[in-house]
Amino acid sequence: MNQTQADKQQSSSQSLGSARWKQSPAVQWILLCLFVLLFYFSLSPYLVPETYDIHEGAVSEKDIKAPFQIKDEKATRQAEEDAAERIETTYSIVALRNEVLVEQILFRIEQLNADDQVTTQNKIEIYRNEIPGRYSAYIDNFIKANKGKGTYNDGLLEEMSMIAKDQQYTIPEEAFYKMPNLTSEELTEMRVVARDIVRKLTVEQLREAETARTQVAELVNASPLANRTSREIVQEVARFAIMPNKFLDKQATDDAKALAKQNTPPVIIKEGDLIVKRGQTITPDLYQLLVDSSLLQDKKNYWPQLGLLMMSIMFTVLLYAYLHNSGSINGIKPKYNNSQLLMLWLVFLINIITIQIVALTQTDSASYVGFLAPAAMGTMLITLLLDIHLAIVSSFLFAIMGSIILNTSQHQIFDFEYGFFIIAVSFAAIFSIHRASQRSTILKAGIMVSLFGSLSVIAMLLLNEQLDRMPFIYSVAFAFASGLVTAVLVIGLMPFFEITFGILSALKLVELSNPNHPLLRKLLTETPGTYHHSVMVGNLSEAAAEAIGADGLLCRVGSFYHDIGKTKRPNYFIENQTNIENPHDTIDPKLSKSIIVAHARDGVDLLKGHNIPKPIRDIAEQHHGTTSLKYFYHKAYKQAEEQGIEPTFTEDDFRYPGPKAQSKEAAVVGIADCVEAAVRSLRNPTVEHIEAMIHKIIKSRLDDNQYNECDLTLKELDKIAQSLKESVIGIFHSRIEYPEDVKSKERLS
Repeated sequence: MNQTQADKQQSSSQSLGSARWKQSPAVQWILLCLFVLLFYFSLSPYLVPETYDIHEGAVSEKDIKAPFQIKDEKATRQAEEDAAERIETTYSIVALRNEVLVEQILFRIEQLNADDQVTTQNKIEIYRNEIPGRYSAYIDNFIKANKGKGTYNDGLLEEMSMIAKDQQYTIPEEAFYKMPNLTSEELTEMRVVARDIVRKLTVEQLREAETARTQVAELVNASPLANRTSREIVQEVARFAIMPNKFLDKQATDDAKALAKQNTPPVIIKEGDLIVKRGQTITPDLYQLLVDSSLLQDKKNYWPQLGLLMMSIMFTVLLYAYLHNSGSINGIKPKYNNSQLLMLWLVFLINIITIQIVALTQTDSASYVGFLAPAAMGTMLITLLLDIHLAIVSSFLFAIMGSIILNTSQHQIFDFEYGFFIIAVSFAAIFSIHRASQRSTILKAGIMVSLFGSLSVIAMLLLNEQLDRMPFIYSVAFAFASGLVTAVLVIGLMPFFEITFGILSALKLVELSNPNHPLLRKLLTETPGTYHHSVMVGNLSEAAAEAIGADGLLCRVGSFYHDIGKTKRPNYFIENQTNIENPHDTIDPKLSKSIIVAHARDGVDLLKGHNIPKPIRDIAEQHHGTTSLKYFYHKAYKQAEEQGIEPTFTEDDFRYPGPKAQSKEAAVVGIADCVEAAVRSLRNPTVEHIEAMIHKIIKSRLDDNQYNECDLTLKELDKIAQSLKESVIGIFHSRIEYPEDVKSKERLS
């Protein structure tokens, strides 16, 4: 007896310790930190560039590749300089209209020669002093007339002035002596010839005026001028008036070079390109490139890390907000404990790792391999093991992370195509599997994932303007294969989570409800009465549990096993006493009590031996709570009175050892168990009798504080009572007398 109490205390202590860590706020904070670290380190290789501890002049111990697209500033500047060097010097044409200068000179000669008041010597002197000055004056007037108008830039005008004045022709001295002898008629004829010659020779581009001046004599000789003096003067005046018209345009050259630099594409080091080879010496140029790329530890840019940390914290807060508020309503503690939070973390870890493995096989030319990622695996597991709503929240996080990990573009953080694909397959998985009752349902869900994944990829590819045939086929094929891979992985991982965390998924519960299970076969063959009772309790408890939002399937399957301990001594339980005497009639009430209460402990031992999950073992252990065996107590008390002995026991000595129901499911099964047995004992049950009996049982247990350690509310107890009444009426319909039937019998009697 002492050993048994010690075992109970040890078991209770272990159970308490397990419950403490599952509800511990400190453990919860540790797990939330693990989520932050998981998000951060799983995304950092894709968002935070790796840095190196290396110095100028050192030899690199490893290959250094560009973590992202980098602009090589020095190479770009060199390319721009090379492009500028290739630009030829720009020369611009200035339309000086030199024939105007010819007309001005000849008109002045004609004007001065017509003046008889001026002596020939004075005329010669005037020509000698005035005509050479007209060259510079003409250039200066041209610059003044065109400056600031935009036709020619100031630099070009200055260049023109300098070059033209430098190439000014000097008229021979003897020509000035011949000019006063020219008549008005000769000058008129000379003006036409000289103007035509100058205009003809300055039509071409001239950088050197002397080139055109050498052709003047030939053109003058070919002219209609017969007078030798006229030809000589025309020749000299034409040579004098001819100027260069093609000049170096420095500003236009500079503009062309600037435009060439501007149009030079930057030298880009693509993502993944080798910057430094292993064993290569870090030159000043290479070192500066590493600095500009933020690849050195001492020059590290911490902004990407801060951004990623903020993103990771936001992801974790989103999950925590859902988990915390999913059950914390009206004072009820949150629905998810630390064990389930740890399981969720493992699901995220496994799902992210599988996506990263697929990402390793991607290349720039085969980015479509990313559609093979079994991203819906995590969503499926969360739906099966935890909750459909949590799976929906998680699917968005998987989509965001997958669009980062599988992104092959160098110009964006997220790849919308993969994000949309993951959302599509995740929702297909959720709504295909959330009511799964068999393992084959997972495979069916995988096929649905394949179909919706393929359709989402087809839709996205058809939106592109250019559709390549082979990438299209490969993308759809990989998307379809993703669903099959997802199903295989989920089927393989489900047992791991069920065993490790003691999770009773709907699939596992359905398997345990199979009548061919060894324990259920044992129950049926050795205790057929108890088996029938258990089935009835399962029907009642399932409906009652669903009425209050509890796990109806768990109640049903738990009911099948709740009395499995009775198989150890089947004849001591009334439902199995067919055509035999009740052995309790001949044994001591205390012994009867020990045999009866032992069936709960015996059931737990049997269930442990067959590796039945803990939630079902808890129902078997807790469905009686610490209720009293009043029949045997009163029997023992009566025997003591008859023997004239003072009772040395109390009613507490005739109670089940407990524990009390720790969950709604255990409490519901306990109520349904008592109600089924009570209804079966009624000979002529009526609706009023049944309703009164159900309320009496619930009130009795409530007054006995049997629900103090579970979360049942009075409102939920009323719903349970109503559901049990409806179920009992449905099951025992043929035995129940309705008010009209009772009144008829009373009249007949």
